[in-house]
Amino acid sequence: MHFYDCSTAPSPRRARVFIAEKGLEIPTTDISIAKGEQMTDEFRKINPHCTLPALVTDDGVTLTQNIGIATYLERKFPDPALMGRTPAETGEIMDWAAIAEQQGGMATAEALRNSNPHMKGRALPGPDNYEQIPELAERGLARAARFQELMERRMQGREWVVGDQISYADITAFVLLDFQRIIKLKIDESKPALFAWYSKMRDRPSAQL
Repeated sequence: MHFYDCSTAPSPRRARVFIAEKGLEIPTTDISIAKGEQMTDEFRKINPHCTLPALVTDDGVTLTQNIGIATYLERKFPDPALMGRTPAETGEIMDWAAIAEQQGGMATAEALRNSNPHMKGRALPGPDNYEQIPELAERGLARAARFQELMERRMQGREWVVGDQISYADITAFVLLDFQRIIKLKIDESKPALFAWYSKMRDRPSAQL
């Protein structure tokens, strides 16, 4: 296997944390998005979508989505279980991971990519260029703040997002919430249940990578 990472971006960080929580050591190459290395001909041969992360499996298949990478690693290395131990638990974990992706990750991306002057003409990741839409930045910021409120309600009386141990849902939600600092949204004691969970996730060794 070989893992293609970017140390500054949230999507590859999700895979990086998942790998660490699995206790795996996979040969890794860091691709700098800031330098545009994901757009080079060399990297396009690995991932023509020009996005990160990417994992080349032992069978030579290149996986370019977090869900694909996590599912592959979960099946290949089932312990510790990060995607559920029963059908019901797996379903709930994937449900909340999708909620975090759609309501948290996409909102933050909308806010950032449609307002940051360094991303002018690059409002969406990938090989094609798209212009920024300022109204999407405003909507994204509002949606990102609302996602924090949703997570505060979810975490009341809970230690983990789903079940009694860390899961793919925790990893997804944490990384995407942590990245909200880039749009100047922070998590603090004003949301005590969310803050307690967030602090616990932030202090895990996997979050330091």
